Amino acid sequence: MSGVTSTDVDPDLAERIRASVLVGGPLLARFGSALLPPPGGDVIGRRRLDPHLDAFRALGATVEHGRDIEIQAPHGGLQACDFFMDEPSVMGTENALMAAALTDGTTVIRNAASEPHVQDLARMLNKMGAAIEGIGSNVMYVHGMGELGGCEHAVSPDHIEIGSFMALAGVTGGELTIKGCVADDLRMIRLAFQRLGLRSEMTDGDCFVPGGQELRVERDAGDYQSKVEDGPWPAFPADLTSIAVALATQSEGSVLIFEKMFENRLFFVDELITMGAEITICDPHRAIIIGPRKLRG
Repeated sequence: MSGVTSTDVDPDLAERIRASVLVGGPLLARFGSALLPPPGGDVIGRRRLDPHLDAFRALGATVEHGRDIEIQAPHGGLQACDFFMDEPSVMGTENALMAAALTDGTTVIRNAASEPHVQDLARMLNKMGAAIEGIGSNVMYVHGMGELGGCEHAVSPDHIEIGSFMALAGVTGGELTIKGCVADDLRMIRLAFQRLGLRSEMTDGDCFVPGGQELRVERDAGDYQSKVEDGPWPAFPADLTSIAVALATQSEGSVLIFEKMFENRLFFVDELITMGAEITICDPHRAIIIGPRKLRG
């Protein structure tokens, strides 16, 4: 936006959402500096900012980290580079993409996140004049430009929200059609939900969840305990782990939910137990759910 002049992010706004950290890359590339207050967001465990800051440092910026994060790009601004992310952070990759898109030369981002929303951002940046290769892979080549322009872009459907509505239909027994989905984005979600007994069908971009399903956990070959575990794309999304737990409370049988990425995300299950769910917390990352159990307010 042409009216942006300040590089100091409003702390009251920043603390309301985790994604406030994503203004760092654009501000740094455009103005050569950014002052970022601590971002807000849900409390699911420690959420590292190191992938963001490491990317900025690799591009030639200096980072001072007190309560606020001060980022500067001295000596002529950012420089194209080849760097390896120490974890495939979604927003870290997005910040790196936006900063590199306005940096002359070719930047290589290795061990990049490749979730659908990262791909969508890269496609939009290409429409704005950048040249990004490797979209959908974990190695991305960003041929930066000195200037980007505007574009028209339709935001891709959110596979996390779609998965949430699918599970909602499952636990209520309702029939649901979700229109305008991207089938490839839902492959692992549909597979994991099927493991919990929830069937769905894809037709011409619409996801149909039949009503009145009798949910039953599919046990592994040899009649072993079934497991749903999350991981970086294309594995089951970490943001749907809690939704899978809720769905499992209404599915006949037992399942192990393994949340690998955040140490506090499963702590909400105490509330489900109070509502009548049968859940055993093995440790901060694993819980066994036995269903179905009728829940109460």
